[in-house]
Order: sequence, then C-alpha cells, then structure tokens
Amino acid sequence: MRNRLQGPRYFIQYVGISMHDTVSITEFRQLALDETLLSALNSIGFMSPTPIQAASIPILLTGVDALGKAQTGTGKTAAFSLPVLNKLDLSQYKPQVIIMAPTRELAIQVAAEIKLLGQRIAGLKVLEIYGGASIIEQMRALRSGVHIVVGTPGRVKDLIKRDRLQLDEVKTFVLDEADEMLKMGFIDDVTWIMEQAPITAQRVLFSATMPPMVKEIVNRFLREPARIDVAGSNQTVEKVEQQFWIVKGVDKDEAMDRLLETEEIDASIVFVRTRQDTERLADWLQVRGFKAAALHGDIPQSLRERTIDHIKRGVIDILVATDVVARGLDVPRITHVFNYDIPFDVESYIHRIGRTGRAGRTGKAILLVRTNQIRMLRTIERVTSTKMGEIQLPMRNQVTAARLAALANDLAKQKESDNLEVFINLIEKLQKQIEVDTVTLSAMLLQRQQGKRPLFYTGSDPMISVIEHERKRRDNRGPHSDNLRRRYNADDWDIYQLQIGREQGIQVKDIVGAIANELGLEKNSIGSIKLATGHTYVQLPKKMPKELLGQLKQLRILQQATEAQLIEGHVNMEPSRRRNTGDRNSNASNGGRRFDNNGPRGGQRNNRGTSRGESEQRRVNHDRGSYSYSSFRG
Repeated sequence: MRNRLQGPRYFIQYVGISMHDTVSITEFRQLALDETLLSALNSIGFMSPTPIQAASIPILLTGVDALGKAQTGTGKTAAFSLPVLNKLDLSQYKPQVIIMAPTRELAIQVAAEIKLLGQRIAGLKVLEIYGGASIIEQMRALRSGVHIVVGTPGRVKDLIKRDRLQLDEVKTFVLDEADEMLKMGFIDDVTWIMEQAPITAQRVLFSATMPPMVKEIVNRFLREPARIDVAGSNQTVEKVEQQFWIVKGVDKDEAMDRLLETEEIDASIVFVRTRQDTERLADWLQVRGFKAAALHGDIPQSLRERTIDHIKRGVIDILVATDVVARGLDVPRITHVFNYDIPFDVESYIHRIGRTGRAGRTGKAILLVRTNQIRMLRTIERVTSTKMGEIQLPMRNQVTAARLAALANDLAKQKESDNLEVFINLIEKLQKQIEVDTVTLSAMLLQRQQGKRPLFYTGSDPMISVIEHERKRRDNRGPHSDNLRRRYNADDWDIYQLQIGREQGIQVKDIVGAIANELGLEKNSIGSIKLATGHTYVQLPKKMPKELLGQLKQLRILQQATEAQLIEGHVNMEPSRRRNTGDRNSNASNGGRRFDNNGPRGGQRNNRGTSRGESEQRRVNHDRGSYSYSSFRG
C-alpha cells in the first residue's frame, strides 16, 4: 500500500513516541485500536490514516493533554474521536467525553461522524446539544444516560449550570476548531467550562491557527501538552480546483446564472456575506428555475436540518449560505463552491472550499472578486500556496447552447415515457382547433415551456464590449503603460452630479471604485472628482453608451442611491483653497481633491524644474482599487 504520509511534514513534541514510529504508520491496524473500531473503519473504506490521525491517535490513547494544529479537512474529527471511542467504559452512563464545537452544524457533523466510527459498538450513546433545539429533550436524554456529549459552548454551559450535565465522570475534554470558537465570542463560556473540568480529565485542543486567545487557553488549561503540528501543503486546498472571475460587464447575479448553467454541477454552495443576501439570492435563483434554498443563522434549526437533508437527497441543488452555518457541512453531492462574496480572512476561505474537497473527493471553487478586492485574492493565494486561474465569464451564446443541450437531454429521457400516447392525441386535437401545423405548435409549446428563463437572449451581450475594450487596452499598452494615462481636454468630459457627498460618509475612493466596478470603466476613464458636503461632481467620458448611462443612473455607493444627473452648464472643478497652503492635503478636506491629468495643482517647483504637481501623478493601487498620491521621479 502506498504510504500516504510521505510528502507532508509534521512535528511532534512528545517523548514517548518517536518520529520514526509515527511516520511508519500507514494503516489503522498499526494503531492500538479495538477490533470493533477497525471493523467499522474497514466497512466505510478508511484504510490509511491521514497525517493528523497518524500523529494524534497514539498520543491521545495515552491520556496526556495535546495541542493539535492542522487545517480544516485533514481528518481532525477521527483523530480525536477514535481514541475516545477506544477508551469508553460502556457500563458508565454519565458523560465521559465532552466535545465542544463553534456551531450547531459542526456539532451535528462531529456527532454523526462519531456515531459512524462507533457503529459496531453496541450500546454507544452520543448526544449533540446546541441552542435552537429543545433543551427539555436534551435534559431528558442526559437523564437516560450518554457516553459522549458534543455541543456548542453556550448550551453546554447552560446545562452544567442547571446541574443536568454532570462532569464528575468526564475523562476527556476536546475543543474542536478552537480558533473559530474564540473568534465567535465564546471565550468566556469556554473558560468557564474548562474551569469546571475535573483535575484528572485529559484536555485536547485542535485549531487551524494559533492566535493569542487560543494560546492563552492552552497556557492556562493544558498541562505540558504534546504538540502536534501538521505542516506542509493543505490537502483540502490541493483537492479543489480554484478559479476567479473579476466582476465586470454584468452584475454578480447574472454571472452566477451563467456559471450555474454552463458548469458541470451536481450540487453547489454559494457563499454570501449576510443573511439578507442568502434570502435575496436564493429567491432570485428560484424565480429563474434553479432548485435553491437559503441557509443562515436565523432559520429555525428544524428547517435548517430539513434543508441539508434536501440537498443530500437531490430535492434542491443549490445552497445559498453564510459562513457560520456551513461549518462542518459534508454533502457528497457538492461539486462546486461559489464565493459570491469574498471572505474576510483566509481561514474562512479554506473552510468554504473544504465543503467540496473532503475525504478524497475533488471539486471546484470559483471566486467572484471585484477589482478593489484583488489584494485579498493575492493574500489567499500566498497563504494557501496556490495560484488561482482567472476565467472568462461564459458568453450568452454559450449559455444558450447549454440551455438547449439541457432541454434536449430532458426530452431524450422523456421520449421513453409510457403515457405519451394521450399527448400525441392532444397534439392532433390542438392542431385542428387552432389551425396550425405540427412545427408551429411545437414552437409555441417550447416558447411557453421556457418560463422565466428564456432559451434565447435578446440584445447584444455586454461582455462583448468589455472583452473588446480589454483587447484594445492591451494592444495600446506601451512598455511603461502602468504609469501612463490617457490625456483628455475639457471637451472630452461630461460632468455628472451625484446626490451624495461627505455628509453621507463618502470618500473619493468609494466613488472611483463604484464607477469602475459597476460601469466597467477603466480608472483612467474617470476624470476629476470634486467632493462637497451633500453632493459630488464627477467627470466621465462624453458619448458613453446608453447601457452605461442607464447603469450610472441606477448606481449606488455604500448602499445609497446617487441619482446621477448630467450637468449642462459650467462647473468649477477646482478644489476649494485654504489659507494654509503648506498643507498638501488641505484641498481634500475642504471641498474635495483635484483629480486631473497632471495631478494636484499648485505644487512647488522641484530641482528638475518641474512642479511637484507634474511629478505627482494620480497612481492606481490595483490591489486596493483606490487612488493614492506618492512622489516619484517621472
């Protein structure tokens, strides 16, 4: 059998087990596990331990405290579950193991995996406890006796305080996803629970990262812990093909429509940032004929469990979810993860894409990223040691071809139906009744069948103009194009007034980013911007296409309508002046900062005979999607 442990490197600080002993473990049978567990592992096809399992199981079986560091999707649950199952005293019905997880979904998932691994252990009782479910039922289950409790910190603490969850027989405490648990604000609950733990109990902590809060818990509650650090490449990331699309030409909703129709998908999760967006996007997809459902923290637990069951059984194909509720979600059907909104941190990204790259499966993750979010994209690539491929959004003709292929596939299956005869007779009756031939009637029925998602688009594809614009921009690039800008005179610009300004908390970078992203304009196609108290003036190119003008009128910045209007008369785009001319940034704070082809005006002469304004060009930070001034030699 191939040694799966070759490649990744890991460090074990534990005197009783040598590195050589651990690296030589290639099968579960080499570990001191009970035959009932080995039989269960064999029945579910688990033959070789992952690095975290090979490193952790021998240590945890000895009963010492342990600190495990490993990324999500590496097999941590089995790493701590198998040892505790191996040490259970089935005659003792008070809880012997307490496992805490940050979310209800993860608690349910961990409990389910423990039950799967312990399926051959007669009389095993595992109870998951979490908020949103009946505490009365949970107390009743505890009263009847359980061996292992898996729960969220809030509910665990509540039941301990009610004296329904008794800890006097607990042999092992496990904190799973400790960094996420503390990040979510459970530090006080976790600390309080750990203070109630029996002195003799083994304490085990698993975490993907080691922020200061986690280190504090380790230093306070773990006694000379064995430290297991699984390094090397992230197996979850390796199993997932990662791609990104830069938002331009069309909005993200239409982008999702095109991707969902052209990708070969069984089931997928679409990650958004807010609960409101889960409902909105799920409704939008449902209207267009997709089998989608929202999943977020405000949905009752019973409905959430039903939704997850529906995607497992194929009743729905798309979950639109927030980060927290998807923690621990493991559905074999999920082939794609779509990051509709880019996550705030790399750990969240890894957790997201791990929904489709677990337990040997492969998958695909696609990230929709705005131009001002490229910096975060590069951070993800750097931390995960991966290079994402940039994709082009499918064109309308490709989407149409995919729709027609799907229709043909459905019709091919339907032609084997046994009850077509009655519809054939109906066709003949309809032909006579409305006096049309068979071809025309078929076309009418197809047109009626397409519903909210037409088989054919009308009008030109906005992505065509975007691609053409990109091509021309690349063709016109010179060797120093990053520091060059198109030069316009006053006749090249129209001036628009936006009904927002400093009073609404708007900054120049917000305006530039919104116009560039939503209208698909290059940043050198945005002229001077004059920010005032209640409004803003912006120079944009003359003769913009009608579709761009329409998008401009609908433009929102920081969730506020701009109500853009074309100004016919002359507008003084000069920034207001302050008496203190020595302050270079005074213009920005008193009437706006001047953006023009020659940079800020009024600069002093430098030693090369040029004004500072001439050498301080408006520079674009492509990572941040914003503008900044910096002195450089031109």
